[in-house]
Amino acid sequence: MARKIAVLASLVVFVIGLTGCATARKQKELEIQGLKNQVSVLESQLQSRDEEINSLRDALAKQQEKETPEALARVSKKSVIAEAKSRPKTKQVQIALKNAGFYAGSIDAKIGRLTRAGIKAFQKANNLTVTGKTDRQTWALLKENLYKKEK
Repeated sequence: MARKIAVLASLVVFVIGLTGCATARKQKELEIQGLKNQVSVLESQLQSRDEEINSLRDALAKQQEKETPEALARVSKKSVIAEAKSRPKTKQVQIALKNAGFYAGSIDAKIGRLTRAGIKAFQKANNLTVTGKTDRQTWALLKENLYKKEK
């Protein structure tokens, strides 16, 4: 009799074990399906972003075709000539120094320690009198870097 009870108990444990395995398998399958759905959503978002990027590239290419080098040169020359007639603003000095590779600070339109150091380094590199101030000679050379990045 004890043997029958032991066999019956073993059979019950075995059946319960099988039920648990089936439940765990279903949960894993549901998790996998959920992850597959997330991947599908991300892939569709990626595809839409790629299409958006391509359309922006096309628009940029069309815009660049409209802008001829001669027209761009006229705009740049007019801007530089206008700058040469007046005293440079601090922000313009910082931009020109940054484009020339002599300023690593933020463009904040304030003459500070970094701006003065940048001016001095520029003056030294261009064999000018090192004063830390943007005089006419310094600005004459520095303004060429206002619209182009060299370094």
